[in-house]
Amino acid sequence: MMTTVLTRPLDTLADFPAIPFGWAYLDTAATAQKPRPVIEAITRGYAQDYATVHRGVYARSADMTVAYERGRDRVAQFIGAGSPDEIIFVRGATEAINLVAQTWGQMNLKAGDRILLSTLEHHSNIVPWQLLRDRTGVQIDVAPLTADGRIDLDAVEAMLTPAHKLVALAHVSNVLGSVLDAKRAAALAHKVGAKLLLDGCQAVPRLPVDVAALDCDFYVFSGHKLYGPTGIGILWARPEILASMPPWQGGGAMIDKVTFEKTTYLPAPARFEAGTPHIVGVLGLHAAIDYVESIGLEAIHAHETALVKATRDALSAINSVTLFGPEDSAGIVSFAIEGVHPHDIGTILDEAQVAIRAGHHCAQPLMAHLGVDATARASFGVYNSEADVAALVKGIERVTRIFG
Repeated sequence: MMTTVLTRPLDTLADFPAIPFGWAYLDTAATAQKPRPVIEAITRGYAQDYATVHRGVYARSADMTVAYERGRDRVAQFIGAGSPDEIIFVRGATEAINLVAQTWGQMNLKAGDRILLSTLEHHSNIVPWQLLRDRTGVQIDVAPLTADGRIDLDAVEAMLTPAHKLVALAHVSNVLGSVLDAKRAAALAHKVGAKLLLDGCQAVPRLPVDVAALDCDFYVFSGHKLYGPTGIGILWARPEILASMPPWQGGGAMIDKVTFEKTTYLPAPARFEAGTPHIVGVLGLHAAIDYVESIGLEAIHAHETALVKATRDALSAINSVTLFGPEDSAGIVSFAIEGVHPHDIGTILDEAQVAIRAGHHCAQPLMAHLGVDATARASFGVYNSEADVAALVKGIERVTRIFG
């Protein structure tokens, strides 16, 4: 039986209208539910305040432009950027990584250069680099993991050479919840003259992030995992890097002057934001950041750490359950039950009103490393409680009874 008591419980469930009483939503690593302030900001943006940005001279358009750019300011403050001009709005982390690969990568990498990834990367931090490899001839190396599922930075140090121009790593694993020592990763990359890109999708909802303190060169994340709307994400990069990167899409808003003979482009961030942006998505992201910071990332991390410990303690007492990842994983617990496919686990838990993720989690190379086709994954958010952990454990006990 589970006996762990949460040291810092959060009382936020009432803020999330899409979570009915008795439903244990444990799939926050895939996408977070939305609190009322985010829903209200989106509704107000469309129903009362809507207008285009950066174009209209009428009052409402000017007001919306101010609100939109205030969202950029808020993101910059949230991640410790030196200036709002370092913040590029994109559809999500996937688009952000593709943008870097197709601009900075295409310009700076060539045959003979190398990129270093790790075994636990999400497909979005693998496939764009493979596409670049196929175009340029750059080579990709893969760092191993430690026994408890962390990126092995000792191995990274041994693998890095001056031929490496980029290191791209997950700040927090979306499968194992393992947290990267990002400052050490930056020091190792910079020692050989490489840039460091961090995938922060699972980090920003649960850990304080300061890009200046981390000393990385690129940082990306998606708004929908941060309790914000889908279709909005962030690329941050050092200003001198952004200044050297060419545009990757052409259209309105990113131009200085267009003639049929020649076009000149605006500086960042406008250069990378062609077309009408996801205006209301930015308003929703602003509200999400305000919501998260009103609780406090330290409190969120403490809360999720307690839920992870409670879950791991309970599941480790069930002989047929295998747990993956480190004991101190950040908000995520992946597991398997002997003789039971994760999809069957997910289906039976759904009957008990417990929602988890079952599959390869867009991390097939990591699944191969773990020796499984898929895992079951419970991931926590600010709205979860020890009651959700109890419902998960009770459901897993039912799974083991059904499958003998």
